[in-house]
Amino acid sequence: MEAVHAVGRRKAAVARVYLAKGTGTIKVNNKPLLDYFSVPEVALLVKQPFEKLNLTDQYDMLIKVTGGGFRGQSEAIRLGISRALCKIDLENNRPVLKKEGFLIRDARVVERKKYGRKKARKKFQFTKR
Repeated sequence: MEAVHAVGRRKAAVARVYLAKGTGTIKVNNKPLLDYFSVPEVALLVKQPFEKLNLTDQYDMLIKVTGGGFRGQSEAIRLGISRALCKIDLENNRPVLKKEGFLIRDARVVERKKYGRKKARKKFQFTKR
């Protein structure tokens, strides 16, 4: 089987995920998963689709991720992995991943700052005199 490619996005992060049959090694920007994401809870987000489908240690992953912070990057990777797993076996994988919400592209981004305001919606303090 050839490598399957999928893209995941979240906030400003973009993750390109390449999946191939293997032993379960995960490389993010040419580093092992736990070296790239130092917080273990964030690293667990990446593995969630495999745990729900009972496919741990069956696929090797090469992930290229840019932009955003580590939380946005991990959620972008999770979406990319879920999309790649759907390309591999659509009928069996898609209903499980869809039920868990892993196939939803979370489009929420930071609202821009407006002129004449302190932040996006916060106003400067009103002074009477």
